Amino acid sequence: MTALIPADEELTRRAQAGETAALGLLLDRHRAPMRAVALSLLGHGPDAEDAVQDAALIALRRIGDVRDPAAVGAWLRAIVRNRSRMHLRAEREAPGLDSLDRLRPGGVGPAHPPCPSVASHPEQVVDRHAMRDWIWDAVEQLPEPMRLVLMLRHFSGVTSYQEIARACDIPVGTVRSRLSQARSTLAQVLLATATQAHDDFSRLAEDSRREAEVTLEGARCGRQSREILELWPAETELLGVLSTPGERSHPFPAMRRNREKGVTQRLRHVTASRTVTIWEMDVINPVGVPDPCPPSLVWLMVRRNRRVQSLRVLFPASQR
Repeated sequence: MTALIPADEELTRRAQAGETAALGLLLDRHRAPMRAVALSLLGHGPDAEDAVQDAALIALRRIGDVRDPAAVGAWLRAIVRNRSRMHLRAEREAPGLDSLDRLRPGGVGPAHPPCPSVASHPEQVVDRHAMRDWIWDAVEQLPEPMRLVLMLRHFSGVTSYQEIARACDIPVGTVRSRLSQARSTLAQVLLATATQAHDDFSRLAEDSRREAEVTLEGARCGRQSREILELWPAETELLGVLSTPGERSHPFPAMRRNREKGVTQRLRHVTASRTVTIWEMDVINPVGVPDPCPPSLVWLMVRRNRRVQSLRVLFPASQR
């Protein structure tokens, strides 16, 4: 006897109940019509493929928003249409993956206002659909170069290709290719690991937030605790605009110079994987300070066994 193929309505309800394999079946079933929408608006090429990949990942995050499960196909096509139109009318590269870009465990608010259909606290959405750890486990399985550009583009305030290129010291074309590979690989990993158990990544973010707060407090008082000194060893290297050209320097002296100028930082967002950490800060300059720091900055850290190997401080153009 031929097995009955579940209808869209049944698969959608099962996906909303947390059955990730059902969501995978939905995406496979509707991938062709989703691609047709993208091609009709963007033509053949990587932009259309990116729109379909973005829409699939948005669906992973927002399946719980579907009010009419029987019309999930129209909902998926609408997401592709919106992503394609955003690409066509954008005067500058805007962040993608919709609510996935705001999936920041431990964050205290989005760097950019979310669209009205996205919850103001994305972590609540993640918890409600029980998919946060699944997503982050898949991100961890990406090769580090892909993981770094993906986290910057979709999980931080460093969103433009030019800013990511500066952050990673790579050409803009390489950023584009790595992002495309990362999104395609991520979608494959998500479907392949849908039924597996996943680590609790909220704890990783909480630990990172605590480390950030203790580090900032140490900078304010001019003395770092033993636990921070262990995580920021002597071989930690400061890179980028705050470093000394041609010299290998540790981040703490630069932090000391800012403290002496009276410049302080307030933690706004934390995004953490096992090897990449992103801290987003608001900057408070004293009144009348010469050469004030931009109002926000981002700490981008690469780690090995939790210990920080390098820190690059970024000043996102969109937040200057």
